[in-house]
Amino acid sequence: MRIWVRQPTVIRTLRVGAWGLAVLVAALAFYEWAGSWQWQLGSLSVYQIFPIFGLMAFSLMWAQYVVNALATLLKLDQASLGRFYSTMGYLVLTAIVLHPGLLVWQLWRDGFGLPPESYLRHYVAPGLGWVALIGTVSLFVFLAYELHRWFGGQRWWRFVEYASDVAMLGIFYHALRLGTQVSQPGWFHGLWLFYGVVLIAVLAYKYGKMVMNKRAAAAKGSV
Repeated sequence: MRIWVRQPTVIRTLRVGAWGLAVLVAALAFYEWAGSWQWQLGSLSVYQIFPIFGLMAFSLMWAQYVVNALATLLKLDQASLGRFYSTMGYLVLTAIVLHPGLLVWQLWRDGFGLPPESYLRHYVAPGLGWVALIGTVSLFVFLAYELHRWFGGQRWWRFVEYASDVAMLGIFYHALRLGTQVSQPGWFHGLWLFYGVVLIAVLAYKYGKMVMNKRAAAAKGSV
């Protein structure tokens, strides 16, 4: 027996699930970060505070990727999740600016100059400078993506979207190598690896579907 579910019901369920997932991953990130400092948050330095914004940015973007994949799989109109995407977009933008911004500002205040020399020579461990630069490049890609409000309809915009997907993988690796909370063995390290596996699966689904659609369109055009 086939059970039919009305699309409005599915949309409402996905909306609730989307918000729930975003709150969950944000809460897990905050719990791990605060726990790593024994919840003594009143006396933390900027060097100890700035990582939470990186964790939040990736976690919320990851939630968006998962929700987008589910909506595509269920053939739902992405516009029905407009408020979710818009809110997450502003939160992520704030987090990805504060994450490096706070670090750069504090390094400058401490007399270490301006980036990238400030963090490459005075903060990141020797041999890991290139991992830090992955984060810098990814930041600029994500900032460029914010221009979708004006250029999202251009034919070349798809290349910015491709770059954003690569940057997302770059940020995952960046945190895995440099993140205080992520790089240490423990439950959050395992959760981060899970995020990576799911992200790769989502991207594989996205680009696999894209290839199949192009092949279907080409086959239809040749008939």
